[in-house]
Amino acid sequence: MLRIRLSQTGKRHDRKFRITVAERRSKRDGKVIANIGYWDPREDKLVLDKSAYAEWIKKGAQPAAAVQKLAA
Repeated sequence: MLRIRLSQTGKRHDRKFRITVAERRSKRDGKVIANIGYWDPREDKLVLDKSAYAEWIKKGAQPAAAVQKLAA
C-alpha cells in the first residue's frame, strides 16, 4: 500500500520536509517512489504539485495526517 508522507531533510534545528510517495512499510527517509513537493516550516513555504498529488490519490495512495492538513 502506498502512502504520501513527509521525509525529513536539513540540519537538526533547521528541518525541511519533502512530500514523498513511498511504500507504507519503508523507513521515513528510505526508498521513495516519487517526490511531489516540499515544505519549509520556518518560512511557512509549501510547494506541492497538486496534479501529481491528485493522481497518486486516484492510484490508491493514502496521505498521512500531516500531509492531509498541509494539502487542504
